[in-house]
Amino acid sequence: MLNIVFLDRASLPVPLPPLAPAHRWTEYPSTDPAQLLERCADADIVISNKVMLDAATLKALPRLKLIAVAATGVNNVDLAAAASQGIAVCNIRAYAEISVPEHALMLMLTLLRSLPAYQRDLAAGAWQRSPYFCHFGAPVRDLHGRTLLIVGGGALGQRTATLARAFGMQIQFAEHKGHSDCRAGYVPFADGLAKADVISLHCPLNEQTRNLIGPAELAAMKSDAVLINTARGGLVDEAALLTALQEGRLGGAGMDVLHEEPPRRGNPLLTAELPNLLITPHIGWASFEAMSSLAAQLIGNIEAWMAGEPRNLL
Repeated sequence: MLNIVFLDRASLPVPLPPLAPAHRWTEYPSTDPAQLLERCADADIVISNKVMLDAATLKALPRLKLIAVAATGVNNVDLAAAASQGIAVCNIRAYAEISVPEHALMLMLTLLRSLPAYQRDLAAGAWQRSPYFCHFGAPVRDLHGRTLLIVGGGALGQRTATLARAFGMQIQFAEHKGHSDCRAGYVPFADGLAKADVISLHCPLNEQTRNLIGPAELAAMKSDAVLINTARGGLVDEAALLTALQEGRLGGAGMDVLHEEPPRRGNPLLTAELPNLLITPHIGWASFEAMSSLAAQLIGNIEAWMAGEPRNLL
């Protein structure tokens, strides 16, 4: 009978479907690094959403056969080390293709129509003092007719494009940074940045994409462009982003992710108090519908592997 250990069960606050094959199940709300080896010592299958499983940890777990990642991103697992030890790794795919794009569109609408700035004005009594029937403050812009550059052409990027087209936006997909030859339907990365009114990130975080948007990329954008990141915090140089916003070189930023999550040591973006900076606590994926789909796929992945028909392997 296989031992299954879920290291951070509280990260998925929805019911899990029953797992049909015989097994022993242990779950913990969260797991600190100091607790990891003890909790996984007898595990055949480990489920992790964000708990780090590095090479040293995997080497100390000779019994481990499967890592079921309870997310799409797998940057918390040393895939090379897992492969060298014959440990299978599977992840979740295409579960939030509604939730995350809707969140991205919400951030776009909120920023282009300057809702945070108007909420601040209302709280300060600006409308009450206005000589007109309305209060003219920060610019209000339509999505219609704006150019949206999508970085990442997978399920989330494609769905975001579908929603944006419904608002009348012009869609472009960015080719990989530094590539001169473009796939059909894609534009060079640098050209896309320079022409876009809105840039939305939907790509994975890896060594090629870390700090994908840095000082040079921010400088290349239009001064009124809006940057949306619902993917991974490490895609954006946060210090450079804050400087660009403070100096008025960027129209706005909507971030659902940060470099360190949770930001227990603080983050300058959280205390900047800028009306054109909107941050949400990594909840783009967290609709009940999306989390329930993730839970079903997670259990399905484990059942498929136990039946000798593994799926969603990395």
